[in-house]
Amino acid sequence: MDLLILRLLFDFGLVILIWIVQLVIYPGFCYYSEKDLVKWHKLYTARIAYVVGPLMIGQALIAALQLWKEISLYTISGIIIIAALWILTFSIFVPLHNAVLPDKNCEAITGNLVKKNWIRTALWSVVFLLSLLQYSWTD
Repeated sequence: MDLLILRLLFDFGLVILIWIVQLVIYPGFCYYSEKDLVKWHKLYTARIAYVVGPLMIGQALIAALQLWKEISLYTISGIIIIAALWILTFSIFVPLHNAVLPDKNCEAITGNLVKKNWIRTALWSVVFLLSLLQYSWTD
C-alpha cells in the first residue's frame, strides 16, 4: 500500500476520533455525578488507549518514514505538528486525565479538558488536511 494512502488513513482516523472526543465524549463527562465520572473515566481511559495508541504510533512511524524518504514542506511540517501533538498529549492531557479523582474538582478538570483540547482538535485537523492536499497533488 502506498505510504500516502496509509498516512491518509491514519490521519483520517485520528481527526474523526478527536472531533468525537471534543464534541461528544469530553462534554459528556459533565452529565455524570462525580462518583460515576471517576468510575467511568477509569474505564474510558483504559479502553480509549487501545484505539488512540495504535493510531498515534502508526501516524508517527509513517510520518517519520516519509521524512526519511523525502524532505519536503509536507513531511517537515507534518512531523513537527505530530511531535507537538505528542508533547501536548503527554505533558497536558495525560496529567489532566490522571487528575480525575474522587477528591478533585471533576467539573473544573473536565471543563479544562474541553477547553484545552481545541488545540489538539485544530492540529489534527491541519495534519489531515495537509495529507489530503498532498495526496490530491500527487500523481
